[in-house]
Amino acid sequence: MSSCSGADLHILGICGTFMGGIAAIARESGLRVAGSDRDVYPPMSTQLEALGIALAQGYEAAHLQPAPSEVVIGNALSRGNPAVEYLLDARLAYTSGPEWLARHVLHRRRVLAVAGTHGKTTTTALLAYLLDRQGRDPGFLIGGVPQDFPVSARLGKGEDFVIEADEYDTAFFDKRSKFVHYRPTVAILNNLEYDHADIFPDLASIQRQFHHLVRSVPGNGRLIVNGEDAALAEVLRMGRWTPAERFGLEATGLDWRGELLSADGSRFRLWRGEVAVGDASWSLTGRHNVANAVAAIAAAAVVGCEPSASLALLSGFGSVRRRMERVGTAAGVAIYDDFAHHPTAIATTLEGLRARIGSARLVAVMEPRSNSMRQGAHAAALPAAFAAADAVHVLARPELGWDAAATLASIGARLAIAPSVADLLDGVQTSLRGGEHVVFMSNGGFEGAAQRLLQRLGTQP
Repeated sequence: MSSCSGADLHILGICGTFMGGIAAIARESGLRVAGSDRDVYPPMSTQLEALGIALAQGYEAAHLQPAPSEVVIGNALSRGNPAVEYLLDARLAYTSGPEWLARHVLHRRRVLAVAGTHGKTTTTALLAYLLDRQGRDPGFLIGGVPQDFPVSARLGKGEDFVIEADEYDTAFFDKRSKFVHYRPTVAILNNLEYDHADIFPDLASIQRQFHHLVRSVPGNGRLIVNGEDAALAEVLRMGRWTPAERFGLEATGLDWRGELLSADGSRFRLWRGEVAVGDASWSLTGRHNVANAVAAIAAAAVVGCEPSASLALLSGFGSVRRRMERVGTAAGVAIYDDFAHHPTAIATTLEGLRARIGSARLVAVMEPRSNSMRQGAHAAALPAAFAAADAVHVLARPELGWDAAATLASIGARLAIAPSVADLLDGVQTSLRGGEHVVFMSNGGFEGAAQRLLQRLGTQP
Protein backbone atom coordinates (compact mmCIF):
# COMPACT_ATOMS: atom_id res chain seq x y z
CA MET A 1 0.00 0.00 0.00
CA SER A 2 1.27 3.44 -0.92
CA SER A 3 1.46 6.60 1.17
CA CYS A 4 -1.82 8.39 1.91
CA SER A 5 -0.20 11.78 2.60
CA GLY A 6 -0.81 14.93 0.58
CA ALA A 7 -4.12 13.85 -0.97
CA ASP A 8 -6.83 16.23 -2.14
CA LEU A 9 -9.38 13.80 -0.76
CA HIS A 10 -9.10 11.10 1.90
CA ILE A 11 -12.03 8.67 2.11
CA LEU A 12 -12.72 6.88 5.38
CA GLY A 13 -14.45 3.58 4.65
CA ILE A 14 -13.20 3.52 1.06
CA CYS A 15 -13.65 -0.20 0.41
CA GLY A 16 -17.44 -0.16 0.56
CA THR A 17 -19.11 -0.26 -2.85
CA PHE A 18 -20.58 3.23 -2.57
CA MET A 19 -17.47 4.88 -1.13
CA GLY A 20 -15.26 3.05 -3.60
CA GLY A 21 -17.46 4.51 -6.34
CA ILE A 22 -16.97 8.00 -4.90
CA ALA A 23 -13.21 7.37 -4.94
CA ALA A 24 -13.24 6.29 -8.59
CA ILE A 25 -15.28 9.32 -9.64
CA ALA A 26 -13.07 11.71 -7.66
CA ARG A 27 -9.96 10.20 -9.25
CA GLU A 28 -11.52 10.44 -12.70
CA SER A 29 -12.20 14.13 -11.91
CA GLY A 30 -8.45 14.67 -11.55
CA LEU A 31 -8.17 14.70 -7.75
CA ARG A 32 -5.44 12.99 -5.78
CA VAL A 33 -7.37 10.43 -3.76
CA ALA A 34 -6.38 8.28 -0.80
CA GLY A 35 -8.39 6.27 1.66
CA SER A 36 -8.48 3.91 4.58
CA ASP A 37 -10.74 1.16 5.83
CA ARG A 38 -10.91 -1.38 8.60
CA ASP A 39 -10.40 -4.16 6.06
CA VAL A 40 -8.49 -3.44 2.86
CA TYR A 41 -8.59 -6.48 0.57
CA PRO A 42 -9.36 -7.51 -3.03
CA PRO A 43 -11.27 -7.04 -5.21
CA MET A 44 -12.01 -3.43 -4.19
CA SER A 45 -8.44 -2.75 -3.05
CA THR A 46 -7.09 -4.01 -6.38
CA GLN A 47 -9.53 -1.87 -8.36
CA LEU A 48 -8.71 1.26 -6.37
CA GLU A 49 -4.95 0.81 -6.44
CA ALA A 50 -5.15 0.30 -10.22
CA LEU A 51 -6.66 3.80 -10.35
CA GLY A 52 -3.67 5.20 -8.47
CA ILE A 53 -5.52 5.51 -5.16
CA ALA A 54 -3.39 5.05 -2.05
CA LEU A 55 -4.92 2.77 0.58
CA ALA A 56 -4.20 2.26 4.27
CA GLN A 57 -5.36 -0.46 6.64
CA GLY A 58 -7.23 0.70 9.74
CA TYR A 59 -8.42 4.06 11.02
CA GLU A 60 -5.36 5.79 12.41
CA ALA A 61 -4.69 9.50 12.87
CA ALA A 62 -1.40 9.10 11.01
CA HIS A 63 -3.31 8.34 7.81
CA LEU A 64 -4.63 11.91 7.90
CA GLN A 65 -1.19 13.48 8.26
CA PRO A 66 -0.32 15.73 6.54
CA ALA A 67 -3.91 16.91 6.32
CA PRO A 68 -5.80 16.25 3.10
CA SER A 69 -7.84 19.09 1.62
CA GLU A 70 -11.04 17.27 2.63
CA VAL A 71 -12.08 14.05 4.32
CA VAL A 72 -15.11 12.07 3.13
CA ILE A 73 -16.59 9.99 5.95
CA GLY A 74 -18.52 6.79 5.27
CA ASN A 75 -21.72 6.09 7.18
CA ALA A 76 -20.22 3.01 8.85
CA LEU A 77 -17.99 5.26 10.98
CA SER A 78 -19.20 6.87 14.20
CA ARG A 79 -17.95 8.83 17.17
CA GLY A 80 -15.21 6.99 19.01
CA ASN A 81 -13.49 5.95 15.81
CA PRO A 82 -9.83 7.10 16.11
CA ALA A 83 -9.77 8.77 12.70
CA VAL A 84 -13.07 10.55 13.35
CA GLU A 85 -11.93 11.81 16.75
CA TYR A 86 -8.64 13.05 15.29
CA LEU A 87 -10.20 14.95 12.39
CA LEU A 88 -12.72 16.61 14.70
CA ASP A 89 -10.02 17.65 17.18
CA ALA A 90 -7.79 18.90 14.36
CA ARG A 91 -10.72 20.76 12.74
CA LEU A 92 -10.10 19.14 9.36
CA ALA A 93 -12.60 19.82 6.57
CA TYR A 94 -14.98 16.88 6.25
CA THR A 95 -18.16 15.86 4.48
CA SER A 96 -20.23 12.79 3.66
CA GLY A 97 -20.10 10.78 0.45
CA PRO A 98 -23.58 11.82 -0.75
CA GLU A 99 -22.90 15.49 0.01
CA TRP A 100 -19.53 15.41 -1.79
CA LEU A 101 -21.10 13.76 -4.82
CA ALA A 102 -23.97 16.25 -4.91
CA ARG A 103 -21.68 19.26 -4.58
CA HIS A 104 -18.98 18.21 -7.05
CA VAL A 105 -20.81 16.10 -9.64
CA LEU A 106 -24.59 15.89 -9.49
CA HIS A 107 -25.39 19.61 -9.53
CA ARG A 108 -24.16 19.75 -13.14
CA ARG A 109 -26.08 16.69 -14.35
CA ARG A 110 -29.60 15.47 -15.03
CA VAL A 111 -29.91 12.91 -12.25
CA LEU A 112 -31.94 9.71 -12.54
CA ALA A 113 -32.23 8.16 -9.08
CA VAL A 114 -33.43 4.64 -8.27
CA ALA A 115 -34.97 4.23 -4.81
CA GLY A 116 -36.79 1.35 -3.13
CA THR A 117 -36.43 -1.37 -0.53
CA HIS A 118 -35.68 -4.00 -3.19
CA GLY A 119 -34.18 -4.03 -6.65
CA LYS A 120 -32.20 -0.77 -6.50
CA THR A 121 -28.91 -2.19 -7.71
CA THR A 122 -30.35 -4.25 -10.56
CA THR A 123 -32.59 -1.40 -11.74
CA THR A 124 -29.76 1.15 -11.52
CA ALA A 125 -27.45 -1.10 -13.53
CA LEU A 126 -30.20 -1.73 -16.09
CA LEU A 127 -31.04 1.96 -16.48
CA ALA A 128 -27.36 2.86 -16.94
CA TYR A 129 -27.05 0.04 -19.48
CA LEU A 130 -30.08 1.20 -21.48
CA LEU A 131 -28.82 4.78 -21.64
CA ASP A 132 -25.28 3.70 -22.47
CA ARG A 133 -26.26 1.34 -25.27
CA GLN A 134 -28.39 4.09 -26.80
CA GLY A 135 -25.42 6.43 -27.03
CA ARG A 136 -26.08 8.61 -24.00
CA ASP A 137 -22.72 7.96 -22.26
CA PRO A 138 -24.22 8.42 -18.78
CA GLY A 139 -22.33 8.77 -15.56
CA PHE A 140 -23.39 6.30 -12.90
CA LEU A 141 -22.82 4.98 -9.41
CA ILE A 142 -24.09 1.44 -8.90
CA GLY A 143 -24.11 -0.24 -5.50
CA GLY A 144 -22.80 -3.51 -6.88
CA VAL A 145 -20.56 -4.94 -9.58
CA PRO A 146 -22.30 -4.64 -12.98
CA GLN A 147 -21.62 -7.27 -15.60
CA ASP A 148 -22.00 -4.80 -18.48
CA PHE A 149 -19.40 -2.24 -17.42
CA PRO A 150 -15.76 -2.59 -16.29
CA VAL A 151 -16.45 -0.28 -13.31
CA SER A 152 -19.28 0.30 -10.83
CA ALA A 153 -18.98 4.10 -11.06
CA ARG A 154 -17.88 6.61 -13.68
CA LEU A 155 -18.34 10.27 -14.60
CA GLY A 156 -19.48 9.75 -18.19
CA LYS A 157 -19.55 12.54 -20.75
CA GLY A 158 -23.31 12.73 -21.27
CA GLU A 159 -25.92 14.88 -19.57
CA ASP A 160 -27.37 12.06 -17.49
CA PHE A 161 -26.13 10.55 -14.23
CA VAL A 162 -27.78 7.38 -12.90
CA ILE A 163 -27.46 6.73 -9.18
CA GLU A 164 -28.61 4.07 -6.75
CA ALA A 165 -30.57 6.10 -4.19
CA ASP A 166 -30.24 4.45 -0.81
CA GLU A 167 -32.57 5.31 2.07
CA TYR A 168 -29.94 4.40 4.67
CA ASP A 169 -28.59 7.32 6.70
CA THR A 170 -25.84 9.57 5.34
CA ALA A 171 -23.24 9.83 8.12
CA PHE A 172 -22.86 10.04 11.90
CA PHE A 173 -23.41 13.80 11.63
CA ASP A 174 -26.26 13.64 9.07
CA LYS A 175 -29.05 11.20 9.83
CA ARG A 176 -31.08 12.00 6.71
CA SER A 177 -31.31 9.33 4.02
CA LYS A 178 -28.53 9.42 1.45
CA PHE A 179 -30.95 10.09 -1.39
CA VAL A 180 -32.05 13.43 0.05
CA HIS A 181 -28.79 14.88 -1.31
CA TYR A 182 -29.26 13.81 -4.92
CA ARG A 183 -32.08 16.12 -6.12
CA PRO A 184 -33.03 14.00 -9.13
CA THR A 185 -34.94 15.09 -12.20
CA VAL A 186 -36.27 11.54 -12.58
CA ALA A 187 -36.88 9.33 -9.54
CA ILE A 188 -37.88 5.68 -9.65
CA LEU A 189 -39.75 4.59 -6.51
CA ASN A 190 -39.58 0.83 -6.89
CA ASN A 191 -41.25 -0.41 -3.70
CA LEU A 192 -41.30 0.33 0.02
CA GLU A 193 -41.29 -2.02 3.00
CA TYR A 194 -39.97 -1.85 6.53
CA ASP A 195 -36.22 -2.42 6.74
CA HIS A 196 -33.09 -1.02 8.43
CA ALA A 197 -34.38 -1.63 11.93
CA ASP A 198 -31.13 -0.23 13.31
CA ILE A 199 -32.04 3.32 12.22
CA PHE A 200 -35.80 3.38 11.48
CA PRO A 201 -38.32 2.65 14.26
CA ASP A 202 -41.21 1.95 11.88
CA LEU A 203 -42.40 2.10 8.27
CA ALA A 204 -43.80 5.62 8.71
CA SER A 205 -40.32 6.97 9.45
CA ILE A 206 -39.03 5.53 6.17
CA GLN A 207 -42.02 6.93 4.32
CA ARG A 208 -41.15 10.41 5.61
CA GLN A 209 -37.66 10.05 4.15
CA PHE A 210 -39.13 8.96 0.82
CA HIS A 211 -41.37 12.01 0.89
CA HIS A 212 -38.30 14.19 1.40
CA LEU A 213 -37.02 12.68 -1.87
CA VAL A 214 -40.37 13.35 -3.59
CA ARG A 215 -40.20 16.98 -2.42
CA SER A 216 -36.85 17.45 -4.16
CA VAL A 217 -37.97 16.37 -7.66
CA PRO A 218 -38.75 19.43 -9.82
CA GLY A 219 -42.09 20.09 -11.47
CA ASN A 220 -40.61 19.45 -14.92
CA GLY A 221 -39.17 16.14 -13.75
CA ARG A 222 -40.89 12.78 -13.37
CA LEU A 223 -41.72 10.24 -10.68
CA ILE A 224 -41.78 6.61 -11.88
CA VAL A 225 -43.77 4.91 -9.14
CA ASN A 226 -44.78 1.31 -8.46
CA GLY A 227 -48.55 1.64 -8.82
CA GLU A 228 -49.14 -1.61 -6.93
CA ASP A 229 -47.36 -0.56 -3.72
CA ALA A 230 -49.68 0.73 -0.97
CA ALA A 231 -46.85 2.23 1.10
CA LEU A 232 -45.71 4.33 -1.86
CA ALA A 233 -49.29 5.44 -2.51
CA GLU A 234 -49.33 6.79 1.05
CA VAL A 235 -46.10 8.67 0.38
CA LEU A 236 -47.60 10.37 -2.67
CA ARG A 237 -50.71 11.29 -0.67
CA MET A 238 -48.44 13.38 1.57
CA GLY A 239 -48.14 15.70 -1.42
CA ARG A 240 -46.36 15.82 -4.75
CA TRP A 241 -45.48 18.55 -7.21
CA THR A 242 -44.18 16.41 -10.06
CA PRO A 243 -46.01 14.34 -12.71
CA ALA A 244 -46.05 10.64 -11.81
CA GLU A 245 -46.13 7.63 -14.10
CA ARG A 246 -47.20 4.39 -12.48
CA PHE A 247 -45.89 0.95 -13.40
CA GLY A 248 -46.66 -2.60 -12.38
CA LEU A 249 -47.70 -6.04 -13.57
CA GLU A 250 -51.40 -6.53 -12.90
CA ALA A 251 -53.20 -3.42 -11.65
CA THR A 252 -55.55 -1.57 -14.00
CA GLY A 253 -54.95 1.98 -15.16
CA LEU A 254 -51.15 1.77 -15.11
CA ASP A 255 -49.04 3.94 -17.39
CA TRP A 256 -46.56 1.06 -17.89
CA ARG A 257 -47.20 -2.64 -17.42
CA GLY A 258 -45.27 -5.86 -17.81
CA GLU A 259 -47.35 -8.88 -18.82
CA LEU A 260 -45.63 -12.19 -18.08
CA LEU A 261 -45.47 -14.51 -21.07
CA SER A 262 -43.64 -17.19 -19.09
CA ALA A 263 -44.12 -18.14 -15.47
CA ASP A 264 -40.48 -17.41 -14.60
CA GLY A 265 -40.53 -13.88 -16.06
CA SER A 266 -37.88 -14.60 -18.68
CA ARG A 267 -40.39 -13.54 -21.36
CA PHE A 268 -42.81 -10.66 -21.01
CA ARG A 269 -44.82 -8.11 -23.00
CA LEU A 270 -44.44 -4.39 -22.33
CA TRP A 271 -47.54 -2.20 -22.39
CA ARG A 272 -47.57 1.59 -22.42
CA GLY A 273 -51.09 2.42 -21.40
CA GLU A 274 -53.28 0.33 -23.69
CA VAL A 275 -50.65 0.00 -26.42
CA ALA A 276 -48.36 -3.04 -26.61
CA VAL A 277 -44.77 -1.88 -27.13
CA GLY A 278 -43.40 -5.35 -27.82
CA ASP A 279 -42.12 -8.58 -26.29
CA ALA A 280 -38.83 -9.27 -24.54
CA SER A 281 -36.80 -12.37 -23.75
CA TRP A 282 -33.93 -12.07 -21.30
CA SER A 283 -31.84 -14.05 -18.83
CA LEU A 284 -33.33 -12.71 -15.58
CA THR A 285 -36.14 -14.44 -13.70
CA GLY A 286 -38.87 -13.43 -11.31
CA ARG A 287 -41.81 -11.04 -11.30
CA HIS A 288 -39.71 -8.53 -9.40
CA ASN A 289 -37.17 -8.32 -12.21
CA VAL A 290 -39.91 -7.77 -14.78
CA ALA A 291 -41.08 -4.83 -12.65
CA ASN A 292 -37.49 -3.57 -12.44
CA ALA A 293 -37.24 -3.67 -16.24
CA VAL A 294 -40.53 -1.84 -16.76
CA ALA A 295 -39.42 0.91 -14.35
CA ALA A 296 -36.05 1.32 -16.05
CA ILE A 297 -37.59 1.51 -19.53
CA ALA A 298 -40.11 4.10 -18.29
CA ALA A 299 -37.36 6.23 -16.76
CA ALA A 300 -35.24 5.99 -19.91
CA ALA A 301 -38.23 7.11 -21.96
CA VAL A 302 -38.47 10.32 -19.90
CA VAL A 303 -35.02 11.36 -21.14
CA GLY A 304 -35.69 10.45 -24.76
CA CYS A 305 -34.94 6.73 -25.18
CA GLU A 306 -37.47 4.94 -27.37
CA PRO A 307 -39.19 2.19 -25.30
CA SER A 308 -39.11 -0.34 -28.16
CA ALA A 309 -35.35 0.17 -28.50
CA SER A 310 -34.86 -0.25 -24.75
CA LEU A 311 -36.99 -3.39 -24.79
CA ALA A 312 -34.86 -4.90 -27.55
CA LEU A 313 -31.72 -4.30 -25.50
CA LEU A 314 -32.87 -6.42 -22.55
CA SER A 315 -31.67 -9.66 -24.15
CA GLY A 316 -28.07 -8.43 -23.83
CA PHE A 317 -28.28 -7.25 -20.22
CA GLY A 318 -25.79 -9.07 -18.00
CA SER A 319 -27.25 -7.96 -14.65
CA VAL A 320 -25.12 -7.55 -11.50
CA ARG A 321 -22.77 -9.85 -9.65
CA ARG A 322 -24.44 -11.73 -6.80
CA ARG A 323 -27.97 -11.14 -8.10
CA MET A 324 -28.97 -14.75 -8.74
CA GLU A 325 -25.51 -15.21 -10.19
CA ARG A 326 -24.89 -18.80 -11.25
CA VAL A 327 -21.40 -19.48 -9.94
CA GLY A 328 -21.14 -22.92 -11.48
CA THR A 329 -22.34 -26.52 -11.67
CA ALA A 330 -20.65 -29.55 -10.13
CA ALA A 331 -21.79 -33.12 -9.59
CA GLY A 332 -25.06 -32.22 -11.28
CA VAL A 333 -25.78 -29.43 -8.75
CA ALA A 334 -26.32 -25.84 -9.94
CA ILE A 335 -25.08 -23.24 -7.43
CA TYR A 336 -26.19 -19.60 -7.24
CA ASP A 337 -25.05 -16.61 -5.20
CA ASP A 338 -27.68 -14.00 -4.35
CA PHE A 339 -27.88 -10.81 -2.30
CA ALA A 340 -31.44 -11.37 -1.01
CA HIS A 341 -31.64 -10.50 2.70
CA HIS A 342 -35.26 -9.40 3.27
CA PRO A 343 -38.21 -11.84 3.40
CA THR A 344 -39.84 -10.32 0.31
CA ALA A 345 -36.61 -10.49 -1.69
CA ILE A 346 -36.00 -14.06 -0.56
CA ALA A 347 -39.53 -15.11 -1.54
CA THR A 348 -39.50 -13.47 -4.98
CA THR A 349 -36.02 -14.80 -5.76
CA LEU A 350 -36.97 -18.37 -4.90
CA GLU A 351 -40.34 -18.13 -6.66
CA GLY A 352 -38.64 -16.90 -9.83
CA LEU A 353 -36.18 -19.78 -9.83
CA ARG A 354 -38.93 -22.30 -8.99
CA ALA A 355 -40.89 -21.12 -12.03
CA ARG A 356 -37.81 -21.71 -14.20
CA ILE A 357 -36.69 -25.11 -12.87
CA GLY A 358 -40.11 -26.70 -12.41
CA SER A 359 -40.12 -29.67 -10.03
CA ALA A 360 -36.32 -29.91 -9.62
CA ARG A 361 -35.17 -29.83 -6.00
CA LEU A 362 -34.53 -26.27 -4.75
CA VAL A 363 -32.26 -25.72 -1.74
CA ALA A 364 -32.13 -22.30 -0.01
CA VAL A 365 -29.11 -21.44 2.15
CA MET A 366 -29.40 -18.18 4.11
CA GLU A 367 -27.21 -16.06 6.37
CA PRO A 368 -29.18 -13.58 8.54
CA ARG A 369 -26.54 -10.87 8.30
CA SER A 370 -28.13 -7.43 7.85
CA ASN A 371 -28.71 -5.34 10.97
CA SER A 372 -32.45 -5.86 10.63
CA MET A 373 -32.02 -9.62 10.28
CA ARG A 374 -29.64 -9.89 13.23
CA GLN A 375 -32.03 -7.91 15.42
CA GLY A 376 -34.91 -10.20 14.44
CA ALA A 377 -37.00 -7.47 12.77
CA HIS A 378 -37.97 -9.82 9.93
CA ALA A 379 -37.80 -13.14 11.77
CA ALA A 380 -41.56 -13.72 11.93
CA ALA A 381 -41.90 -13.32 8.15
CA LEU A 382 -39.04 -15.66 7.27
CA PRO A 383 -40.78 -19.08 7.33
CA ALA A 384 -43.26 -18.07 4.62
CA ALA A 385 -40.44 -16.58 2.50
CA PHE A 386 -39.02 -20.09 1.97
CA ALA A 387 -42.28 -21.62 0.70
CA ALA A 388 -40.80 -22.38 -2.74
CA ALA A 389 -37.78 -24.25 -1.33
CA ASP A 390 -37.60 -28.01 -0.77
CA ALA A 391 -34.86 -27.59 1.86
CA VAL A 392 -33.77 -24.60 3.95
CA HIS A 393 -30.37 -24.26 5.62
CA VAL A 394 -29.88 -21.30 7.94
CA LEU A 395 -26.63 -20.06 9.47
CA ALA A 396 -27.37 -19.19 13.11
CA ARG A 397 -24.15 -17.88 14.60
CA PRO A 398 -24.02 -17.82 18.43
CA GLU A 399 -24.35 -14.02 18.43
CA LEU A 400 -27.64 -14.04 16.49
CA GLY A 401 -30.17 -12.04 18.48
CA TRP A 402 -33.08 -14.50 18.19
CA ASP A 403 -33.76 -18.23 18.49
CA ALA A 404 -33.61 -19.47 14.91
CA ALA A 405 -34.86 -22.99 15.71
CA ALA A 406 -37.94 -21.71 17.54
CA THR A 407 -38.72 -18.88 15.14
CA LEU A 408 -38.39 -21.00 12.00
CA ALA A 409 -39.97 -24.16 13.46
CA SER A 410 -42.99 -23.90 11.15
CA ILE A 411 -40.70 -24.73 8.18
CA GLY A 412 -40.72 -28.24 9.64
CA ALA A 413 -38.55 -31.07 8.36
CA ARG A 414 -37.24 -28.91 5.50
CA LEU A 415 -35.21 -26.84 8.00
CA ALA A 416 -31.60 -27.37 9.08
CA ILE A 417 -29.70 -24.91 11.28
CA ALA A 418 -25.92 -24.69 11.67
CA PRO A 419 -23.74 -22.53 13.96
CA SER A 420 -20.89 -22.03 11.47
CA VAL A 421 -20.33 -21.91 7.72
CA ALA A 422 -18.27 -25.09 7.86
CA ASP A 423 -21.08 -26.96 9.61
CA LEU A 424 -23.60 -25.42 7.23
CA LEU A 425 -21.68 -26.65 4.17
CA ASP A 426 -21.35 -30.12 5.69
CA GLY A 427 -25.12 -30.28 6.10
CA VAL A 428 -25.88 -28.98 2.62
CA GLN A 429 -23.38 -31.32 0.95
CA THR A 430 -24.59 -34.37 2.86
CA SER A 431 -28.19 -33.75 1.77
CA LEU A 432 -27.44 -33.39 -1.96
CA ARG A 433 -28.41 -36.14 -4.34
CA GLY A 434 -27.68 -34.51 -7.70
CA GLY A 435 -29.96 -32.38 -9.83
CA GLU A 436 -30.52 -29.73 -7.16
CA HIS A 437 -30.41 -25.94 -7.51
CA VAL A 438 -28.73 -24.42 -4.44
CA VAL A 439 -29.14 -20.69 -3.73
CA PHE A 440 -26.89 -18.96 -1.19
CA MET A 441 -28.45 -15.73 0.13
CA SER A 442 -26.67 -13.04 2.16
CA ASN A 443 -25.87 -9.33 1.93
CA GLY A 444 -22.32 -10.10 3.03
CA GLY A 445 -19.52 -12.32 1.84
CA PHE A 446 -20.97 -15.45 3.52
CA GLU A 447 -17.32 -16.57 3.90
CA GLY A 448 -17.35 -17.56 0.21
CA ALA A 449 -19.85 -20.34 0.94
CA ALA A 450 -21.18 -20.70 -2.62
CA GLN A 451 -17.70 -21.00 -4.10
CA ARG A 452 -16.63 -23.37 -1.32
CA LEU A 453 -19.51 -25.72 -2.03
CA LEU A 454 -18.70 -25.63 -5.74
CA GLN A 455 -15.10 -26.52 -4.97
CA ARG A 456 -16.14 -29.32 -2.62
CA LEU A 457 -18.44 -30.89 -5.17
CA GLY A 458 -15.96 -30.39 -8.00
CA THR A 459 -13.25 -32.28 -6.14
CA GLN A 460 -15.40 -35.27 -5.21
CA PRO A 461 -14.04 -38.61 -6.35
